Amino acid sequence: MLGGFMALGGKVSVIWQPFEFVIIGGIALGIFIIANPMSTVKDTGKAIKEAIAGDVPKRDDYLAILGLLFNLLRELRSKARNEVEAHIDDPHNSPIFNNFPRVLKNQELTNFVCDYVRLLIIGNARPHEIESLMDEELVTMRRHKLKPYNSLTVVSEALPALGIVAAVLGIVKAMGAIDQSPAILGSLIGAALIGTFIGIFTSYAVLTPLAQKIKLTREKQARIYIIVKQTLLAYMNGALPQIALEHGRKAISAPERPTIDEVENETVIGRNDAAAAEAA
Repeated sequence: MLGGFMALGGKVSVIWQPFEFVIIGGIALGIFIIANPMSTVKDTGKAIKEAIAGDVPKRDDYLAILGLLFNLLRELRSKARNEVEAHIDDPHNSPIFNNFPRVLKNQELTNFVCDYVRLLIIGNARPHEIESLMDEELVTMRRHKLKPYNSLTVVSEALPALGIVAAVLGIVKAMGAIDQSPAILGSLIGAALIGTFIGIFTSYAVLTPLAQKIKLTREKQARIYIIVKQTLLAYMNGALPQIALEHGRKAISAPERPTIDEVENETVIGRNDAAAAEAA
């Protein structure tokens, strides 16, 4: 953009109108703070960092959650339920959970797994009831995680109008110098029009792409919960742990999806580590 402007003979210094930035940025920040609770304001800062850093689950994260689920389901199938409950009640001291630190460091994901495995241990809930409960929680979770996206989108949609506000104020200033020479008056009008440019550019070239990046990042973070859901539901419907794991693996998008051999290696490693821990 700047290169094209300079190629047309424009001077980049003309674009630097700090008080236009102050007017537009100040109003936009005020809109953002007024429209959102402080928790959302803080979460938006966190979401921006995650989007810029690309903080989304990687292949190793998917392998870790699949390995953890396999070991838990294997325990459920082969041991008394009260023995499995010890892992769920205190995951930070569980040898199974400690074999998968990638999962354990995500407290929200750990709680999600523990809550629904506990329901499996109780044994009174039917699969369709658990599925309905999971769906409701996932919808709530998605709505919460996308609050930063929605809040930034509102500000982005307002920015072109805020640019017009700044431009109008600049025109009002220019009209006060109507008796000045055309060169001075033209400079003041040009400076006023920069406000419109700033509003439109910031909206469509900065905030809208950033909000979309946040949305994609948060949706990818939520995908790992779908894996847990599909795996546990398959097990509740009678599938063996290894087959239930395949239901979860298929919920991963193709570019990040580990192969069956990778999943098998991860579950074997996790199983051997758990056995060694118990023997110790």
